[in-house]
Amino acid sequence: MPIHDQSYRRYQGVRLPVTGAWTIIAAHGLMSFLRRRAFLAVMVAAWIPFVVYAVRIYFAANFSQASVLAPTPDMFRQFLDNQGFWIFIVTIYVGAGLIANDRRANALQLYLSKPLTRTEYVAGKMAVLVTFLLAITLIPTILLLLLQVVFYGSFAFARANLGLVPSITLASLVDTFVNAFVMLAISSLSKSARFSGIVYAGVALFSHAVFGLLTLITGGTRVAWVSFIANLEQTGDVIFRVAPRYEVPAAVSFIALAALIIVPIFILERRVRGVEVIA
Repeated sequence: MPIHDQSYRRYQGVRLPVTGAWTIIAAHGLMSFLRRRAFLAVMVAAWIPFVVYAVRIYFAANFSQASVLAPTPDMFRQFLDNQGFWIFIVTIYVGAGLIANDRRANALQLYLSKPLTRTEYVAGKMAVLVTFLLAITLIPTILLLLLQVVFYGSFAFARANLGLVPSITLASLVDTFVNAFVMLAISSLSKSARFSGIVYAGVALFSHAVFGLLTLITGGTRVAWVSFIANLEQTGDVIFRVAPRYEVPAAVSFIALAALIIVPIFILERRVRGVEVIA
């Protein structure tokens, strides 16, 4: 059959940019962890403190003898402080292999050969860890505040402490994103999830141990800025407007935390590439 016309016409339709690719990575990551019974057990355990505090609020609201347990703004700060252990555990469990496993499988080349930017890739991985961290910090703390209203049948406490919701939200976000950025950066430096977890634990625990040693030597806590954990604690105290527990100026702790976000961003920019980078 003769071909009468070999010409092509330019596509006249609307070209839509490829967006939302990060949500696919995030959804896949979330589901991969939610299918693991061991991980679900960890998340359930992380909610046990919430149950304890909820029972405390219930008894304080319904039994006059338990009025000493009545909730205060400091109680919500204390709850987030106690969740620090579970933040540490979940960060290692979820975050250690988020990028390291892809590097071990040489999957970065595959991911970034598609219409997917480095920013979208990192955002998808970040969303996985951030979601689970907020699930054990922001969500249970806000629920405790709601339970206080329900058990007492009054908005008096909430009205008297209007700054609680912003404080809870900001403190939770600071804890979450600082830990998430540090963990993802460490994960991008290795092909071993186990090694990444060990390095993260070392950064957190060793820096706090150094702070403890310097405190003994100097007799004060003005060197708290060297501790990853102490900076988060100091910043949280300032956000909740309670007396800071360390002598280091709050501005110094904020600068230290800013560095713990800026440096990981630089590392991620260097390490998340479609080709292997030889440092």
